Amino acid sequence: MSVAPIEGPAPLVVFDHVTKRYGAFRLALSEVSFSIGRSELVLLAGPSGAGKSTVLRLIAALEVPSSGRVVVAGEDIARLRPRTLPFLRRSMGIVLQDPMLLDDRSVLDNVMLPALASGLPAPQAEERARTALARVGLDALAARPQELSGGEQQRAALARAIVNRPALVLVDEPTAHLDAASAAGILQLLEQFAVAGVTVIVASHGESIVVPARARTIRLDNGRLVE
Repeated sequence: MSVAPIEGPAPLVVFDHVTKRYGAFRLALSEVSFSIGRSELVLLAGPSGAGKSTVLRLIAALEVPSSGRVVVAGEDIARLRPRTLPFLRRSMGIVLQDPMLLDDRSVLDNVMLPALASGLPAPQAEERARTALARVGLDALAARPQELSGGEQQRAALARAIVNRPALVLVDEPTAHLDAASAAGILQLLEQFAVAGVTVIVASHGESIVVPARARTIRLDNGRLVE
């Protein structure tokens, strides 16, 4: 079984009455339904504990819903066989709250890793990594992650997320620990990705962030959609 590429006019992501429970008592999502199309910039907004990170984890097929359906690129993630999941995730770039950069490697080496893991020869992986870093405006290629500012680390993580040229980028709380100027720069970068044809889904609880004009906001509270 192969996974369909993430492209075409149909919605890339569909949540159909999705409920997610952890154990008997914790309800993370309740009857959530929405769809996201290609080239959209979507902001998942809501307070901590609203269910935003759970949505991202479901889209990335890191978890499956307790009930309802999550469909990504035409595939019901609950029906995917384990061996097909890497093919789906190669169509995605994922940036978690912690950039999770390796301190014992240079920024360039960190960004190259996904390209090498996908089977690209080292020279091509390096070329892609340099292109990705240039795209996010980061030129500290030889630096170690611990030498970077918080905003620069987020840019490096974004470069790593796009090095394999994904059609879908998932970003969890990219501005949580950044000053206003750095946060605005990261959101501007994400908007540029969407303009270039990438679907971008950003989870953020920050009420003070400047939402890009292109963005569509999906609000969650206590695991439910807020109209």
